[in-house]
Amino acid sequence: MKKTVLIILAVIVCAGVIAGAVLLFGTSNFTGEDYTIPELDLSVMPEELAGSEYEYLYSLSVVDNSKDYMAHPDSILLKDGNILTVYPAGHGKGAVLNKLSTDGGISWSEAVENTPESWVNSQETPTVYRLEFSDGSADKLILISANPKWPYSDTVGGFECSISEDEGKTWSEFRRFYDLESENPVVPIVAMSSLTRLKENGEFTDKWMGLFHDADFYNYKTILTFDEDGNMQWSVPEKYFAEHREIEQSSNMCEVEVIRSDMGQGDELCLITRSNSKKINSLISFSQDEGKTWSEPVEAPAALNGERHKAEYTSDGRLFITFRSIERGSKAAEYANKTDKVKGWMSEGLVAWVGTYDDLKQGTEGDYRIKLAHIYFDDQTEPEYYAGSDTGYCGNVVLEDDTIVTCGYGKFSPDEKAEDGTLRTYICSKRINLSDTDELVERYLKK
Repeated sequence: MKKTVLIILAVIVCAGVIAGAVLLFGTSNFTGEDYTIPELDLSVMPEELAGSEYEYLYSLSVVDNSKDYMAHPDSILLKDGNILTVYPAGHGKGAVLNKLSTDGGISWSEAVENTPESWVNSQETPTVYRLEFSDGSADKLILISANPKWPYSDTVGGFECSISEDEGKTWSEFRRFYDLESENPVVPIVAMSSLTRLKENGEFTDKWMGLFHDADFYNYKTILTFDEDGNMQWSVPEKYFAEHREIEQSSNMCEVEVIRSDMGQGDELCLITRSNSKKINSLISFSQDEGKTWSEPVEAPAALNGERHKAEYTSDGRLFITFRSIERGSKAAEYANKTDKVKGWMSEGLVAWVGTYDDLKQGTEGDYRIKLAHIYFDDQTEPEYYAGSDTGYCGNVVLEDDTIVTCGYGKFSPDEKAEDGTLRTYICSKRINLSDTDELVERYLKK
């Protein structure tokens, strides 16, 4: 592979979004804009950085490549500093597997052999969260997996929950909520795409708002609580975006991430969506009443347009948000003329956005983007601008020294072959400290 500098400065081109015309978007009618902030490409290391303090930024650590297709990881930082990553043995549907890193994401253990029997029948990408309690009692970890409608599946409807009270050493068997036999059935997809601890009278309480969507792109919320005996309870799922149904439906809004203001301590919530129709950008909406109502959504800047956003704050107050890149501007149009693989949009693959909560609030583009790794097409032998879009769904944690460890999936190598000769899809992690990426952006992209 050539050791060339593949640090990309985004082309400044404004295609313009015409109000009222966005829903007419077609394969030859590109209505999106190109992002204008710099993008740092970490897929190939420049020769001059070999052996330097920045070399680690270009390295990937394999989490799991034991099958031809591994995907959809989520991660959580344990109290002892270790990182637990969970993922399905397949595309969404498949037994929940897990790996542990005891060295900050540099290497990963063999699968931890403590999984409940019910995890084998998981039907969807698992998500994992930490639950803290106002009375100072021990934290719980919760793992959630939805039951969407898969072909030939006997398990349809509701979502499964598993609890750990000992930092992931042991887990409870799945407990199902709101399946087709219940009084209030739902058929969720990606549950819970976000789980947000709620406030009452300005103080955190022991309630958490979980969000998911269904196949008709209705978006639901349900509130998690625990009774006096410690049993988990979920409120009846309700459609929280009904006031904006026309926008929700036309964008095929799904896989929502919720970000709390003021480094996760503030009184405002920001919602950022995947627009699965690809006709408009990701949507952003805000709530000042703990998710009871939401502002009319607006399109996110092109720099944030994508799918399955996952956000974490660093100690300087900035946000690091990973997602699957979706580009709808002039670059997408240019590549559509070169390949038949693009239907009105293209992807740069696995990317991250660096900016502030105020950028989200003001609709500004942020500081810069990072191409975390190249996701190969089967006919690519080295990284290019145009990348595969079967990626994202990252698990992100921030270590004590502000190092970010992000775990994502994709076709990371042109040399990893599946049994059918196509490229293998697997899970890798990368370590990033924004002080180092800041330096490279300043050195290469702001001259």
